[in-house]
Amino acid sequence: MRVVVSIGGSVLAPELDPDRVAAYADALERLADGEYEVGVVVGGGGVAREYITTARELGANEVDLDELGIGTTRLNARLLIAALGDTAAPSPTTEYDEAITALRRGETPVMGGMTPGQTTDAVAAVLAEGVDADLLVFATSADGVYDVDPNRYDDATRFETLTPAELVDVVVPMSRDAGSSAPVDLLAAKLIGRGGVRSIVLDGTDPDAVVDAIRDGEHTGTEVVPEGVDAPPQWERAGTREGTPE
Repeated sequence: MRVVVSIGGSVLAPELDPDRVAAYADALERLADGEYEVGVVVGGGGVAREYITTARELGANEVDLDELGIGTTRLNARLLIAALGDTAAPSPTTEYDEAITALRRGETPVMGGMTPGQTTDAVAAVLAEGVDADLLVFATSADGVYDVDPNRYDDATRFETLTPAELVDVVVPMSRDAGSSAPVDLLAAKLIGRGGVRSIVLDGTDPDAVVDAIRDGEHTGTEVVPEGVDAPPQWERAGTREGTPE
């Protein structure tokens, strides 16, 4: 089973905590030691936002700010690579072809950002489509996709399942609403639909939650199910019903 895991920077290294990074490395190693091929994309999180805010005040343009964010994601990627050791490709992969080749060698490629104007959500979606992944997992600081921003509205309702088109419909107004935070950005949502990649958006604070979602399909987040895409066979063996998690 081929899986891409997108780990938010605020989830992996909220305070540059080595224990948190090591716990994620352990979780990924457990998957890679089994019947899973794993590719990883790491975000920049709060550290990237602090650098970008400071650089903006110093007069940097938007392209420069994007490049600064990309550099920070790759620093976070290097932290995870250091914890993974021989399991990972030795440095952050900066091309999709490199990531595909690393997977074929049995390594775990770890990527950060790629292109100005593109988030690591979108990088993960492109990688998942490029490697024909069976599953894409977004490990975020949110526990799924809501109809409105749960940080701003107490009556927000979490979706258990969505189609890719429905995900786009949910994300569009959040993308337009200043101050709101969509759990997956608009480009990534569109790419999930284009690639037909089954996806899960979940709270990745506990790395074991990511492992459970991948191994058994057990999670409390939101599952994005493209039309005609069945549940992985591993989930059926684990007793999870096809289509949506129990």
